Amino acid sequence: LANLSNDEVFTPPDVVNQMLDLLPQELFSDPNATFLDPACKTGVFLREIAKRLLVGLADKIPDLQKRIDHVFHKQLYGIAITELTSLLSRRSLYCSKYPNGEYSISHFDTAEGNIRFRRIKHTWIGDKCKFCGANKFYDRSGDKETHAYEFIHTENPEKIFNMKFDVIISNPPYQLKTNGAQAQAIPLYHKFVSSAIRLKPRYLTMIIPSRWFTGGFGLDSFRNQMLHDNQIRVIHDFPNAGECFPGVEIKGGVCYFLWAKNTTGNCKIYTHENNKIISHATRPLLEDNCDVFVRYNQAVDILRKVKAKN
Repeated sequence: LANLSNDEVFTPPDVVNQMLDLLPQELFSDPNATFLDPACKTGVFLREIAKRLLVGLADKIPDLQKRIDHVFHKQLYGIAITELTSLLSRRSLYCSKYPNGEYSISHFDTAEGNIRFRRIKHTWIGDKCKFCGANKFYDRSGDKETHAYEFIHTENPEKIFNMKFDVIISNPPYQLKTNGAQAQAIPLYHKFVSSAIRLKPRYLTMIIPSRWFTGGFGLDSFRNQMLHDNQIRVIHDFPNAGECFPGVEIKGGVCYFLWAKNTTGNCKIYTHENNKIISHATRPLLEDNCDVFVRYNQAVDILRKVKAKN
């Protein structure tokens, strides 16, 4: 499948599994663990999680059909970003775009199963949406997409499913184009991260542009929040985004991270180049008396030596 756009990029399964490898693997043997993808496109995150759960729960739920039903009904949840991606995601996960139909491998009473899509309207304050900053160009009617994503267009994201999640994992939409040839796109991915943290999961992992390292264009507050959050345990940084998303250019690269609730300490930072890890270090996101995130591990020693000489 082609990507929907440069703003909404499909995630390759191998990248998804690298992100899942960050999580404690005992989660996939826990029949009570719950998982949410708040920005479903193809359903690949939920599908790869399902594969692991169906193996990990084999001893606890020996009957395969009962195990499938338990995993799909009680453990996996998604919010699609468009009506089209809701159908793609259900087809990927349930083997049928209608999980209440005869071809679904687990029967639901509704046509959406646990992957929901709601056509949401922007909430305008003047000419801007108060949730995402979109302009009136997206005040659309009929069948045109509004790109008002449900997960970030609510004051209470916890009420969407009215439940707690152990893991939130996703590749959220990165930006929203504004009307006009010279207009700069509005970043969106940080709003998904912030909404996910508000839900207080045990673990959060998302793949997002690395531009937040430097801030700017509405990202300064988010950058400050992230760099001072010692619950971020791991960052895998790809200066060349094409190593994660072949054929897609994302200036500044991309990264995926692991956030773990109620943990403290330094962060493990890995730098990828030419499809391999070229450096890794365990260090604070901010050096003492420094408000700049040093992206490359090799540069930290240089900084420390310079500071030692005052």
